Amino acid sequence: MHAQILAHQVESLFSLPEVALRINEILNSSEPLNAELEEVITNDPALTAKILKIVNSSYFGFPGTIDTISRAITIIGLQELRNLVIASSVTTCFKGISEELVDMDVFWYHSVTSAVIARNLAKELKCSNYERLFIVGLLHSIGRLIYFTQCPEQSREILSCKDQGEEVMIAKELDVLGFTHAELSAEFLKGWGLPAEIWKTIENYLDPLNAGDFIRDACVLHIAGKIAGSIEPCATHEFDFNEIEPNIKPGVFDYLNVSANQVKSCIDDAVMQVFGLLAIIKPGATTIF
Repeated sequence: MHAQILAHQVESLFSLPEVALRINEILNSSEPLNAELEEVITNDPALTAKILKIVNSSYFGFPGTIDTISRAITIIGLQELRNLVIASSVTTCFKGISEELVDMDVFWYHSVTSAVIARNLAKELKCSNYERLFIVGLLHSIGRLIYFTQCPEQSREILSCKDQGEEVMIAKELDVLGFTHAELSAEFLKGWGLPAEIWKTIENYLDPLNAGDFIRDACVLHIAGKIAGSIEPCATHEFDFNEIEPNIKPGVFDYLNVSANQVKSCIDDAVMQVFGLLAIIKPGATTIF
């Protein structure tokens, strides 16, 4: 089995809404126009409402009310706009997945938590265009949703190792499928037309120090994913905030030149932001505790 083949098989099954695809197309053009983006978004009242709710939430923490899409685009910028459009759409794309295999509220809690921590950490490290780490964190695990739907028997075999921890599950993915959820996520996201800096980071986050040009982003995502997986309700081990570094691959903290205190600060900032976002894009995920 190949990740590329499996990703292509589900392209029509898990597609972004037309409005999201159109916005992504405009943003990928050489000179995206704010007026064109505003027209596409405002023609979808539900999307407009979600974006304005998020822009006015604790995630951004702006002092005044932002009541138009035009003003929202001007203030948050195009990268954050892409983030909000995909965040507002992605939770509706993956339906019909067996509850036996995954609790979707827990899945999206993990994904949004990874997204917010990754963005906050990248901002703390003064990464340029740190906003892109949000969408990287949000989408890094969707490969699992894909193989849950297409390979239920293999999925059960992989999930049988869940209580043994994430590293054992990843090894089982390689053994049973021949690829990891990260590789499958990356192959799938190519089809959504997302920039290489997004899917390449996801493709390499499990082994971030070998990510080539994307080492920095991959290291940030690696830390964010590890922490999100440790603080979610179904975590197999209670997270010790005093022992952040031992949970991370050796060398990652040194490469980023980041301290455990900086990471803890990012987690503290993320807590309310995560709940604010989930209340808008996946309300059920706020009730899992």
